[in-house]
Amino acid sequence: MAELAPGLVTIFGGSGFVGAQVARAMARRGWRIRIAVRKPALAHELRMAGDVGQVQLTLCDITKKEDVVAALQGADAAINLVGILYETGGRKFDALHVDGSRNIAEAAAAAGVKQLVQMSALGADANSDAAYARTKGEAEQAVRAAFPGAIVVRPSVIFGSEDQFLNRFGNMASRMPVMPVVEGNSRLQPVHVMDVAEAIARATVDTRFSGETFELGGPTVWTIKEIIDYVLAETGRSRMAVALPTIAAKAIASLAQIPAAIGLTPALTVDQVKMLGTDNVVAEGAKGFADLGIEPTGMKAIAEGYLWRYRDGGQYAAVTA
Repeated sequence: MAELAPGLVTIFGGSGFVGAQVARAMARRGWRIRIAVRKPALAHELRMAGDVGQVQLTLCDITKKEDVVAALQGADAAINLVGILYETGGRKFDALHVDGSRNIAEAAAAAGVKQLVQMSALGADANSDAAYARTKGEAEQAVRAAFPGAIVVRPSVIFGSEDQFLNRFGNMASRMPVMPVVEGNSRLQPVHVMDVAEAIARATVDTRFSGETFELGGPTVWTIKEIIDYVLAETGRSRMAVALPTIAAKAIASLAQIPAAIGLTPALTVDQVKMLGTDNVVAEGAKGFADLGIEPTGMKAIAEGYLWRYRDGGQYAAVTA
């Protein structure tokens, strides 16, 4: 193992669901951590991710080159975790995924950063019809053009106690009389947030991985219908699962995404419906967890520890569904 000596790592988007765990993983390795975020005041709890003074916060909008340059000053490594699942009035896929990633890669190269990790996503494809997947693919190209040794990490859908995946299904199960199923036969390979964070940390500190791409999927492939059935069983909810034709799903999504224009979280977007039509699993022969020395955690082992909150009666309610 050609491991970098602990130094300073700048984590862009380090206050998010994945970022908090990456910060802890790097802190355990003795690195000093600079969390670069748009709203440092909302991420103050991350100071406790390491020892006193080990974690610092800095204001940074990755669409502003001067902010990125300042955030990378003195850094030995950089990790870009910035990403959005849907667009709002002021946050667009192209600006954040593509332009922001390019800004980071160019500034990292100019600053002499030794290692750069770019978190992308399974299904990233510059030719995709879905804007999320397209811009994630274009971001990979932009990063590699500016920083050829960048490491790209592509996780499947990520689960964990604060996720927007199983929690969303759980919330739907507790509130809706039926469960709509969109593209129920499409396959996913859910991956635990802690495993993703550990993979990113290992890739960051090991120079042997420069220029590599890792596809990260959990140990089990699930169909969307199987996941919904599992959530219903785990939450003790008897709900009829109703398959929605793609055309109907897109029509519903076009209305459901309207709240995003004023900053509210949409229940579904047209872009998400498009992505659900494609399997989201690790490609045969791709490098992944095994190459990083990690055995991924199964979804059931973790999900039962937080899906109880959607049961009628809570944690100690009997599950009868």
